Amino acid sequence: MSGDSMSDAVAAAVRVVRESGLPNRTDAMFTTIEGEWDECMAVVKGACDAVGQYGARVSLVLKADIRPGRSGELDGKVDRVEAKLREL
Repeated sequence: MSGDSMSDAVAAAVRVVRESGLPNRTDAMFTTIEGEWDECMAVVKGACDAVGQYGARVSLVLKADIRPGRSGELDGKVDRVEAKLREL
């Protein structure tokens, strides 16, 4: 990979996430996905494999919020905080 930029590798990983069809959001530091455990882990593996094509090392930070029976929380959590902020 040329220079210090990781944007090509990051873009490859984000492409895997977006093509998965799972609800997702990418910001400056993280890409968040929502779904069942096995489908999310398959997307994580695919994203790591995509990044691995750019070098011999892949670094991964993974945080899980496991709440059986819940969905739509990618937006739901933010909506609840925004509602609280409007109350202030």
